[in-house]
Amino acid sequence: MAAENGVPLPVQSLTVLGSTGSIGVNTLDVVARHPSLKIYALTAGSNDGLMLEQCLAFSPQVAVMADAAAAERLQVALADAGCQTRVEQGEDALAAVAAAESVDTVMAAIVGAAGTLPALAAARAGKKVLLANKEALVMTGELFMRAARESGATVLPIDSEHNAIFQCLPPNGQTEPGCDLRSQGVRRVVLTASGGPFLHADPQTLASVTPAQACNHPNWSMGRKISVDSATMMNKGLEYIEACYLFDLQPSQVDVVIHPQSIVHSMVEYHDGSVLAQMGSPDMRVPIAHALAWPQRVDSGASFLDLASSPDLQFYQPDLERFPCLALGIEAARQGGYMPATLNAANEVAVAAFLDGRLRFTDIATVVSETLARITCTEPLSLAMIQQVDKEARAVATGLVSKHA
Repeated sequence: MAAENGVPLPVQSLTVLGSTGSIGVNTLDVVARHPSLKIYALTAGSNDGLMLEQCLAFSPQVAVMADAAAAERLQVALADAGCQTRVEQGEDALAAVAAAESVDTVMAAIVGAAGTLPALAAARAGKKVLLANKEALVMTGELFMRAARESGATVLPIDSEHNAIFQCLPPNGQTEPGCDLRSQGVRRVVLTASGGPFLHADPQTLASVTPAQACNHPNWSMGRKISVDSATMMNKGLEYIEACYLFDLQPSQVDVVIHPQSIVHSMVEYHDGSVLAQMGSPDMRVPIAHALAWPQRVDSGASFLDLASSPDLQFYQPDLERFPCLALGIEAARQGGYMPATLNAANEVAVAAFLDGRLRFTDIATVVSETLARITCTEPLSLAMIQQVDKEARAVATGLVSKHA
C-alpha cells in the first residue's frame, strides 16, 4: 500500500495503549492517513464516549477499558451500533492485547505507572514498541531494555526529545540496542526543555499557581498530568532518566538546556565538535509518524517548519532553584537503584493532589524530595521489588500530602 506521499508503507497491525489520551488521539490521526496501518486493539481508562467513537471509526478487534463500569457502557453502546469489537476489561487484558501474536506494533501511551506492565509485555513479546510512556523506563529501566534485547523487540521513542536524539544518532546507534555510542563518536546528548508556563514567572507567585495555570503550556497540547510535569520540569527529570536507559548513557553524558520556542527538539554532540539537532513544529504527530514508518518517512499531517518566519531560537541553562523537580530527576538518575521508581511514584501522588486542589504547586517538589529521603531499598532486581518500592513510595507520599495540605 503506498502512502499519500508515494512512499510504500508496509502493512502493520497496531495496538494503541491509551488511545483516548493526547498521544493516542494523535496516533489515530496519523493512522487514518495511511490505509496500510490497521488497528487490532484500542485501550483506555474510563473515557468510553471517545472510545466508542474510535471503535466505530477504526473497527478494532478488541477494546480494553481499565474501568469496569466504562467497559459495560461501551459494550452496550457498541452492540447498539452494530459494531463487532469485543470489549475486555482490566490489567490482564491490557497485557494480552500488547503481546497478541497478530500485533506487529504497540503504541505504549498510557500515562504513568499504569502503563508499565503492558509496555513491558510488548517488549517481552518482541514487538515494535513505540514508547510514549516514559514511566516504563523510569521504573523498570534495565529490566525493560534487557527484555527488549532478549526478545528482539524494537524500541522507538515517541517523546519528542528522545525521538529527536534517536534521529540524530549514527546508524549503528539506531539499529543495535545497547550499542556503545562513545565508540560511534557520540560525546553527549542534549535534551531541550521549553521551561513551561512559569519560565519567567516571579518565584514568589508560584505557591498560588492553579491547576488551570499549570496546564496552560505555551507550545504543546498535552494531558493534565504531563502538563503539570512540564510546568515543574519534572517531565524533563523523568526524560533525563529515560535517556540514560534508552541510549545506554551515563548521567554525565546527558545535559538539559531551556529552549522556549520548542523548535529544536534535542541534540547529539559528537567528539569532533559537530552537533546534530532535529527540528520541527511542536506537533506530536511528527515523532509518531517517524516511529510508525521508521526507517522510512511518511506524511504526519503536521505543518512544515518555516524558519524564516519562526521566532529567534534561544537557549538557556536551567535554573535548578526555580525548578527543583528537575534537580531531583537528575539526582535520581545519578543515584540509580530504587530512586527513579520512588521519584516517579511520589510525583504521581503529588501531582494528583495538586490537580485535586489538595496541595500547593510548590509543595510537589517538597513531597517528592521528602519521599526520596524516607524510602530505602536494595538494588531493585525484579519487577516484584520495583512494584513493592512503588507501593511504599505512594504510601509515604500520600502521608506527606496530608501533612502539607
